[in-house]
Amino acid sequence: MTHYDLAIIGSGSGNSVITPEWDDRKVAVIDGGTFGGTCLNVGCIPTKMFVYPAQLAAQASEAARLGVDSRLEGVRWREIRDRIFGRIDSISEGGKRYRDEELENVTLYSEFVRFTGPHRLETASGAEITADQIVIAAGSRPVLPDIPGIDLPQVHTSDTVMRVEELPERVLILGGGYIAAEFGFVFSAFGSRVTMAVRSGALLRAQDETVSERFTEAAAGQWDLRLNTTVQSLVENPDGSVRAMLSGPAGASALDVDLILVATGRVPNTDRLDTAAAGFDLEPDRRLAVDEYQRVLSQGEPVPGIWALGDVSSEHQLKHVANLEARTVTHNLLHPDDLQAASHRFVPAAVFSHPQIASVGLTEVQARAYALEHGMDLVMAVQEYGSTAYGWAMEDVTGFVKLLADRTSGRLLGAHIMGHEASMLLQPLVQAMAFDLDAYTMARGQYWIHPALTEVVENALLSLGTDPQDTALRA
Repeated sequence: MTHYDLAIIGSGSGNSVITPEWDDRKVAVIDGGTFGGTCLNVGCIPTKMFVYPAQLAAQASEAARLGVDSRLEGVRWREIRDRIFGRIDSISEGGKRYRDEELENVTLYSEFVRFTGPHRLETASGAEITADQIVIAAGSRPVLPDIPGIDLPQVHTSDTVMRVEELPERVLILGGGYIAAEFGFVFSAFGSRVTMAVRSGALLRAQDETVSERFTEAAAGQWDLRLNTTVQSLVENPDGSVRAMLSGPAGASALDVDLILVATGRVPNTDRLDTAAAGFDLEPDRRLAVDEYQRVLSQGEPVPGIWALGDVSSEHQLKHVANLEARTVTHNLLHPDDLQAASHRFVPAAVFSHPQIASVGLTEVQARAYALEHGMDLVMAVQEYGSTAYGWAMEDVTGFVKLLADRTSGRLLGAHIMGHEASMLLQPLVQAMAFDLDAYTMARGQYWIHPALTEVVENALLSLGTDPQDTALRA
């Protein structure tokens, strides 16, 4: 049995917890997966490295409506793939080598691990580890539904689909969330025929209802969208393709495809850790339960020296949230008498599909309930991209900004954007919410560059009608 001052389970955001203050103490990093975690290897970074060339490909077909004749002559899938993973794999290997070989105080265990007690671990090879402090940053993984044929080699998740050898001609995507939306765009922009089977009646249902409704309409114009549809079975054809049996509003149908992407959600990796043996509490969705300081709970009370961060304990499953939680845990490990809470107020998120989507705060349904509970006068504004000079120049007919606010104070409750570079247009609204800036002051207290697309945000803020003078007159 080997004892450590600090043991970290997971090499994603948890890896950043090792600061110079630990140089004279024994540290263990334990990860049976690919070093670097989800975001680096199979998540945010490689997917967006596919999204950018997909945007370039999509522009070729969209330029005609503006009088520019251009066409997509082809996509070199292997070249795109190898450029991406040639960079990512070297970063992963470099990080692993640094932890394993260059830091004398750090021991790397490249294997999975489980708890045998609150501060006791056993690796897959049988090595026993104890530690004064344990940080659980074990992440999450894709869910595979119980469908006959789901184990066929043509079936992929986001963990594997980006490394396929050839660009598939026909793709079936199961699911209607952000992973489905992003890969639907990538494959269709590259020239694949995309069919998306969604059990519900809309895509991106976790988004604001206006966003979900309009994105579903936009998606139906790009892909063969099958709403209220389930996949009953998958069977390999003699030529290597797969026949998917679908059940939808029109009844049963068969669809032959070359690749299936399952994007039906992710689950935290708590079941692989045997957290029950340590007595840790779990949330209903199987996340580790933590307090505001990221301390793991047992029977509702924090377990001394046990911390968790990222997808294994967070409802958000976002890299920027995991990074903030890692900074919080880093501080709290070193300053036990001055604990800091992790702030999860105003967490933004984006979907890098086509059109792009970004959001922060409450949806309309949530905002109405919140306003009713707190006696607020809820106001809402929807500003179309095409109502501004730059949106007009783009001939944009789908983009919009939707804002929700308290009329009296002017404080934003939620912001939702769909359209070109939505993720960048959202950021000043995140800033306003984080620093308690009211809508009217934000709109009139600074210059907005004309005719930049940011004017759609300015006009949306003004459309809320939270001018203090107007509010005083109404009172």
